[in-house]
Amino acid sequence: MSHSDPSCIFCKIVAGQIPSRKAYEDEEILVFHDINPWAPVHLLIIPKTHIVSLAHVQPEHQALLGRMMLLMNKLAVEHGCNPYPDGGFRIVSNTGREGGQEVHHLHFHLMGGPRPWARG
Repeated sequence: MSHSDPSCIFCKIVAGQIPSRKAYEDEEILVFHDINPWAPVHLLIIPKTHIVSLAHVQPEHQALLGRMMLLMNKLAVEHGCNPYPDGGFRIVSNTGREGGQEVHHLHFHLMGGPRPWARG
């Protein structure tokens, strides 16, 4: 991990200081189950490096974000989402306070599974 914020809950999860139910991990990306899911499948996809939000993404993050995006369909199907076109999933990344961002570490919510969902 090239950069972390010691006060960030997601950086603490990456460091193993806070437990999580991991769905995927490699050198740059961690995926774990949301502790308060809004859908039958609800994963959080985060970079291990601390990037505050989509508003803070720089050109040097392009390959990392591309890898994260390519991983999403595979994870969705592996964790119970029905495949496209009848199935599917939703990807959400809240950015800034007005965008609903609560944890200021870039993350994508991958939500899917049979509807109706309680929220979302």
